[in-house]
Amino acid sequence: MTHHYSTSCTALLLVDVLNDFLNEEGKLASAIGPMIVKTNLKPNLLRLLKGARAAGVKVFYVPHGFHEHSFDGVKHVLPRWQLAMTNKIFWIGEWGSEFYEPLQPRDSEVVISRHRSFNAFEGTDLHQQLLAANIQNVVLAGLTSNTCIQVTGTQALESGFHVTYVADAVAEFTEDLHKVALEVSYPAFGHEVTTVDEFLGVVVST
Repeated sequence: MTHHYSTSCTALLLVDVLNDFLNEEGKLASAIGPMIVKTNLKPNLLRLLKGARAAGVKVFYVPHGFHEHSFDGVKHVLPRWQLAMTNKIFWIGEWGSEFYEPLQPRDSEVVISRHRSFNAFEGTDLHQQLLAANIQNVVLAGLTSNTCIQVTGTQALESGFHVTYVADAVAEFTEDLHKVALEVSYPAFGHEVTTVDEFLGVVVST
């Protein structure tokens, strides 16, 4: 990696690290669980978060969330989101939408308002909070590789941020979709594709 990440202007975005994905009792756990295990996601996320905190990187939590009026006024709701609404996945106020316990935010860390779509900038305070914290570098990890991570990263790029994807701290429902994200989407829509250890190795405390 040639880019260095100053703690004064770098944000780690932990996307959708929620019970419905990561807890074994979550509503999506059986579907995505095999890829979470295969990618070693949980240990990698924990190592990334611990290292980022120790280095002084700003941590932003970026959660999904649905409620009964999430798509009021939307004529063409994606079938995937219709299914999520029907099954109350990431349902605001319920256990499944809460942060996975080992990755719980600290009081000093930023929790962004809930996004209903793949783009975590849409309808949330993410852009405002990044600007308020003087962020220039956006580093993405969490779920899922080919949807919220990739789309949010693309929007961050369009908004003028330096965008980094942490390839061993993301997961997807299938290996094919995960591979597309890592090998096609991330190089096309980001400045860096890195690993947990590589990223932590170039953080500069300033």
